[in-house]
Amino acid sequence: MFNAFSGIIKGRVQGVGFRYFAKNVAEELNLTGWVRNLPDGSVEVLAIGPETALEQFMQRLRIGPLASRVQSTQFHPLQEPEAFERFEIRG
Repeated sequence: MFNAFSGIIKGRVQGVGFRYFAKNVAEELNLTGWVRNLPDGSVEVLAIGPETALEQFMQRLRIGPLASRVQSTQFHPLQEPEAFERFEIRG
């Protein structure tokens, strides 16, 4: 069981609304955390919430919004994540 994960999503994920997509899905699932663009063109995410909601979130991130093209994802469980009040877009 886990209640948080971090991840990297690669592909055509910048300039296609991916961060806003991730924020909307996270809010829909009542998750907290953040999403941000990385200099290499990938997107990084950290999410906290119930395991079933996190699994749904990961599945949705693997697909992404319509304009995106996800090539790979790497998700890692976190043991003791920092607490967040909401899900936010960073950088």
